[in-house]
Formats: sequence, structure tokens, C-alpha cells
Amino acid sequence: MGVAGKPGASRVLIEGLKTLEYRGYDSAGVAIQHEGGLVVLRRAGKLAELEAALAELEPFGTTGMGHTRWATHGPPTEQNAHPHVDTHERVAVVHNGIIENHEAMRRELEATGCRFRSDTDTEVLAHLISERIKAGDDLSEAVRVTAQRLEGAYAFVVVSADHPDTVVGVRHFSPLVVGLAEGASFLASDIPALLPHTRSVMPLEDGDVVTLRPDGVSVCDVDGAAVERPTRTIDWDPVRIQKGGYKHFMMKEIEEQPAAIAATMASRLDDATGSIHMDALDALGDRLRAVTRMTFVACGTSWHAGLAGKFYIENIVGMPVGVDYASEFRYRSIRGGPDHLIVPITQSGETADTLGALRDAKAEGSPLISICNVPESSAARESDAVIQTEAGPEIGVASTKAFTTQLVALYMLALDLGLRRGVLSHDDVEARITPLRRVRYAMEGALRQAALVKEVAHRYADAQDFLFLGRGVNYPIALEGALKLKEISYIHAEGYPAGEMKHGPIALIDASMPVVTIATPGRVYEKVLSNIEEVRARDGVIIAVCAEGDERVRALADEVLEVPAVDEDLSPLVNVVPLQLLAYYIAEKRGCDIDQPRNLAKSVTVE
Repeated sequence: MGVAGKPGASRVLIEGLKTLEYRGYDSAGVAIQHEGGLVVLRRAGKLAELEAALAELEPFGTTGMGHTRWATHGPPTEQNAHPHVDTHERVAVVHNGIIENHEAMRRELEATGCRFRSDTDTEVLAHLISERIKAGDDLSEAVRVTAQRLEGAYAFVVVSADHPDTVVGVRHFSPLVVGLAEGASFLASDIPALLPHTRSVMPLEDGDVVTLRPDGVSVCDVDGAAVERPTRTIDWDPVRIQKGGYKHFMMKEIEEQPAAIAATMASRLDDATGSIHMDALDALGDRLRAVTRMTFVACGTSWHAGLAGKFYIENIVGMPVGVDYASEFRYRSIRGGPDHLIVPITQSGETADTLGALRDAKAEGSPLISICNVPESSAARESDAVIQTEAGPEIGVASTKAFTTQLVALYMLALDLGLRRGVLSHDDVEARITPLRRVRYAMEGALRQAALVKEVAHRYADAQDFLFLGRGVNYPIALEGALKLKEISYIHAEGYPAGEMKHGPIALIDASMPVVTIATPGRVYEKVLSNIEEVRARDGVIIAVCAEGDERVRALADEVLEVPAVDEDLSPLVNVVPLQLLAYYIAEKRGCDIDQPRNLAKSVTVE
């Protein structure tokens, strides 16, 4: 985060970094202009370490910047924490992303006698900019000329002791957004850090160099040509980025899911006609009608949403669908074309691999529909159409409400495409919309079972391994349940299609292995019961997610987590809730850092 012209900048930066800590939290630091110089303070570990050090000082400064780190080059030590400074400590830099040609520039600088103090790729920036300033450039020019030399995907921000009330930032394939307020200017990696100060934001484009001063901002490209970027008003409530009395953001966000999916439906469902219309898709026109196949590209939890979306599109629309990890899609020989609809799914809209896949597909002429939670993100702005999920800010690193709003968006996409392509009638859609509207109440019913889930979680919190099984549209939910558990409790967990258990994972099952099975009604319900019998025959411990009152499952399972019964296509929205709660309560019992699990970051902006 950066600020120009705000009294008490030291406190402003700390509070802003708290809202960005989900992006990385293994070290933190600030650089603040003060009494003709720079005060640079860094600490290894969580942001609380830096906050404690700054708390010993009165709030000071009006201009500066701060950073929380997810380590790429060099271990997470104070030596490698940002900001990094030049030899004379007159220039400081914070940086996201990777400078791919940093080694060549480091050798060049070392040959002139420059001494490096860190293992990072970032430090070269401070020295290069310092040299430009010594040669007579002002700060903006020094940053711009330095940026011309860089290779990689990055965003970096600079302050200089010799350029008061000025902050300069550069965006190149890594997010950076400006905030505009009366008498002060701000920038940050993500919108939530700006909300306490302004709702007026200016997303930057790749190649932009922005100069912040108290009285406003100016933007140019790396060649020095002035550019105009539109400002937008963000309607997120700052209260939504606070815990609101919850112990963890994750639990708050789990409980926000019914309201979040309702908000995602609201503007797309027509009460008067009982129909659906995704206005965003109108922009594609004839291109959408020419599509013969579709691929979802995503990472992590969003990839699981894509797997569920595959079931929706294939079953409802009858179109063949692929689901690719974005990091793999980028390096395939065949990636797109005018008849190949590409749908990136991303919570942040800034995930590097997903953006790379999007841009490759766009270059090959594919129509693009992004499903994204951040309206001014790169994915949203670079796609032909965007279906915005309405989860609001999600701070917990382990995604919950972003996932379920993606599921709703994908289901509505299937219904809309079914109408457009003539495979669904308006009566067909209306019959599906009524249960869709009601599913939020089933999710609320699942949340009311939290106390029971907690009891079960505590009984198995010491297990070393878990197996999650699901079939059909609930196979992705088994994957998601396993991912949540491993992310926040550090227990090894695997998700499998239940029918595949006998082809390998069954070898692992014994009396010490909890097996979480999704056994709600559907086309393969009887098959799932058979899978449970197979687990019982090997003395596995069965934790079953089942419909309320299902005595057949209760008779087979060691533990049951009941949920309200809904249509099979909508069951993932309900069934994932007890799995989220199970992971949460196991992690809590084990004393894990639930909102900021080790080694993870919310938005991974490096390849």
C-alpha cells in the first residue's frame, strides 16, 4: 500500500496492510518520509510483529508505503523483507511479482561496486532507480526508465527522501489500483485497503506508471506518454472487511454464504417472468451462437467450481466441456479458437496463471466469459463478458463464499446458455429457478448443524489422513472438502470419485482412516451406498454427509452430518457447508492459524 498526503501515514499503512495480509504474510515493512529522510522498518513473521514495533512510535509522516511478503526469492527473513533501499538509504522500493532478468542487472551493479544486502530480485530496483536520480532524473522519470529494462510480471512502488510528498508505482501484469481522496492519494494491490479512505478508485493497466501526490495523480506509459484512466465508484461497505465479532474471517464468510448466493442471483433472475437473463453475455452476440465447445480454466478452489460447472453445462446445454488447470492450459498446443468458449474462473481476477490462460486464449480468437468476484480486476476488464459473483470481500485465505457464488454463477450460465441455444424452454428454466431461489434456505439449515459438526471434528482432529469421496456433481465437492482440510489444518487429505476408490485409495483404508462420503440423493445414490459398504468392510471410519432423516446412511455410517434435501444439481451448494465447517473446527482444535495458513496466499500473482 502507498499513501501521499495523509497525516499519520504510519498508522494508515498498517491498517491498510491488515486488509492485504491475505496476499502474503511471512514478513512486512514500511518506508515513510520523515524529517528529510526515510524511516524504514521491517520485521520477519506476521504483520503483528511490525505493528508492535510501530506502536512504540507516535503516528508520523504523510507519505510512504508498506508491504506484506509472500517469499519468492530468498527465505522470509528481516533481511529479505520489503522495502529494500539503495546504498545511501534515500530510495525505497516494495515489489510484487518476479523480475526475471534481475541476476544480469545484479551482476552489472556489483561490477560498479554496488553492495547487495538481500537475496531478493527486488533490491536491484532500488539501486537502479537511485542511479537514475543521481544522473538528474526526477523520481517519476527514474522509475519509468528503470521499468523499461525489466522482464517479468510485477508491480512496484517507490518513495525517495529527495522527492517529498511523492509516491510512484508501476503495474506490469500484477495488480495495482489507485484511490483518490480529498487532499490525499493512495494505491494498493487490492481494493479493500482503499475503502476506509475512498470509494473512488482508478484501476491501472499494464505498462502504467502512476505518480501520486496529495493534490492528485498522473499516469503515463513507460515511454512517457500521458494516459487517462477512468475512475470508478466501488460500493463495497468497509464493514464487510472487518471480522464483526467473529473469531476468524473464515467462519464469518462461511455464514455469509446464503446471502452471498442470493446477491449473485438477484440481478439475473426475473421475478415477473420466472426466467433468467445474463445481460453480460449479450456483448458476445453471434460469437456465442457459433461456439461448439467450452473450457473452464482456473486454479485451486475455482478449478473445483469448474468441475461442477462441467456437469451443469454438459447435462443442461449438451455442449462438451473441458476443465483445465490454468497453469497447464497455458502450455498446451491447442488452446482456443473462435468456436471454443473459454471461461476463466477466478475469485480475485488477478491470479497470474489464470490471466496467462485468458490472454493466450484471447490471442487465438476465443470468446471469453470470466467468472470473477472483483469488478475492476484484470480478468474482468480483459474479457469479452464478465459474470460478477457478489460474494463481497473475502479475506480468509481458504475460499468459501467465493466458491459457492461461483457455483451459482455457473448454474445460471448453464440455464442462460440453454435458453439462448434453444435446448431449454422458458418453462424448463422456470422449473429450475424455483428450487434455485430456495437453496439459500437449505444452506442456512446446514449452517444450523454447526454444533454437531464441531463435535465430530473434535473427535477426529488427531487423524493423520482423510479420504473424501463423492460421485457425479458432488465429486468436485469431495475435492473441495479435502482441499479445505489440508489448507487450514495441515492434515493430509485426498478427494476421489467414489467409484475410483477400489482402483487405489482402498489400499489406504483401515481403522485409523476417516472417510468422508457425500451420500445425498441423486442418480448414483445406490452406488454411493455400495462404496460405503466397501469402506465398512475394511474397518474405515465413515463420516457421511446425507439428507435429513436418511436412515439407510445412518445405519452404515459412524458419524452423520445431515443437510436439507435439495435437487441434485444444487446439492453441492448445501453439501459443501458441513465440509467447510469440518475443516474449520478441526483446524481450530489443532490450534492452526485458520485465516492465514502457512505458505499460502489468497491471490497468487506469480507463475
